Amino acid sequence: MDFKLNNHFSQKLPADPNTENSRRQVTEGFYSFVTPKKTSKPQLLHVSEEMREELGLSQSDVQSDAFLNLMTGNSLLPETKPYAMLYGGHQFGNWAGQLGDGRAINLFETEGKTGHWVLQLKGAGETPYSRSADGLAVLRSSIREYLMSEAMYHLSVPTTRALSLALTGDPVLRDVMYDGNPAYEKGAVVCRVAESFLRFGNYQIFTARNDIKGLQQLVDYTIEAHFPHLGKPSKDVYLQFFYEVTRRTLDLMIHWQRVGFVHGVMNTDNMSILGLTIDYGPYGWLEGFDWGWTPNTTDRQHKRYRYGNQPNIGLWNLYQLANALYPLVDESEGFEEILDRYKSGYAVKSLEMMADKLGLQNAGEADLKLIADLEECLQLTETDMTIFFRKLGDFKKDASVNGFDLIADAFYNAEELTEAVKTQWNAWFSAYAKRIQNQNLTDEARSAAMNRVNPKYVLRNYMAQLAIDAADEGDYRLIDELYELLKKPYDEQPENEKWFAKRPEWARDKVGCSMLSCSS
Repeated sequence: MDFKLNNHFSQKLPADPNTENSRRQVTEGFYSFVTPKKTSKPQLLHVSEEMREELGLSQSDVQSDAFLNLMTGNSLLPETKPYAMLYGGHQFGNWAGQLGDGRAINLFETEGKTGHWVLQLKGAGETPYSRSADGLAVLRSSIREYLMSEAMYHLSVPTTRALSLALTGDPVLRDVMYDGNPAYEKGAVVCRVAESFLRFGNYQIFTARNDIKGLQQLVDYTIEAHFPHLGKPSKDVYLQFFYEVTRRTLDLMIHWQRVGFVHGVMNTDNMSILGLTIDYGPYGWLEGFDWGWTPNTTDRQHKRYRYGNQPNIGLWNLYQLANALYPLVDESEGFEEILDRYKSGYAVKSLEMMADKLGLQNAGEADLKLIADLEECLQLTETDMTIFFRKLGDFKKDASVNGFDLIADAFYNAEELTEAVKTQWNAWFSAYAKRIQNQNLTDEARSAAMNRVNPKYVLRNYMAQLAIDAADEGDYRLIDELYELLKKPYDEQPENEKWFAKRPEWARDKVGCSMLSCSS
């Protein structure tokens, strides 16, 4: 293996001088050097072909013992010093103080074919930031993270990536539902890959400690490494940097809403400074269209991170980042203007996104009622979001296809389809037909455009759970089947039609399908 190492984060920023790997408050430096925990019987389960090629690795490289040992913490590349990053964060709206990479260990940075990458092991043992945890991960959460990060990439949603998924051979004790019934599970490690794993919380911790020198050092590094087009750091450039982060965060929220992804834990320590989807924990996929749905059992009572609130939480988190960056600018007007642009920008981009999903040209305020009426229809009875929007692409503007019949497969409870429900749906389809008749698009062109933004295949919660259940029995074939399926989420793939289906009834209340926790 011949990685083109370029460890500029650890070379440009000072480390924690305390090299003892003990759980503690880290008061100096930006990260702590730490060595991954050796694993007893590692086994490689899957490798992302795209990331393998991007990193310049051959098939023989990833099939080697050297690769297996590197990806499971049993060996290190020469001249590399793995580290865990220091950060803080707001968790469920409350300041939590120091957090940090509790079970993520950055192996090294390297140059790929198209850019700069950090390789990070998740589940490779404790760090100074592990608090009361063991720093390990289990197979079920590792499968979910591995498949989902790659699936999101192919959905064109900004995301961290994954290179490999491996078993450690070591059992890990977990209480899945936090109900006092812990059990041993298979340990696993995912190698995550991103341009950077910097989060809002990396900056917050320095301001919270009134370490303005450290804050400026980190922000200057970030601009130099990841936003060089902004120029030399200054007060104006700091505001431009904040605007870039705000713009990327808004784009990310729009993408999540477009495909129906619910992150589940939008704490500020889980918000990427680059606008990437990061930290795949108790995420879920919106199946029945529901603004109030959250996959996270910890969030069930207040539903802070519910689907419909994600854009608002993105803004709330940006306010916290603005507060963290404020000492570098020392005036609030610039931040307030940028945050107001997020609000106005969301209204514009949300309309554009929904217009794309509906195949509307030249969308304007007049279309807001059509969209609002649709969202009301979608909630009359449990209606599958993915199936509805994909099927809608086959609607004909002359209304020769009955709209209600077209989307019939999207309904979960046929007995709830009263005449009143059908009447409301038919009224919407009449309004939709009238709208698309007034644009210069053939049905075929509109359908093709809609199918480019409305995926046919997504990693539904039950699909991931099927792969997990099979893997627990030693059968890893479904991991590869889903990985291949999700590489082309917008394609018809008639040979995979079985995956274009509603959540089966057995999965409605099954742990891992409808109920997920932070336990991993």
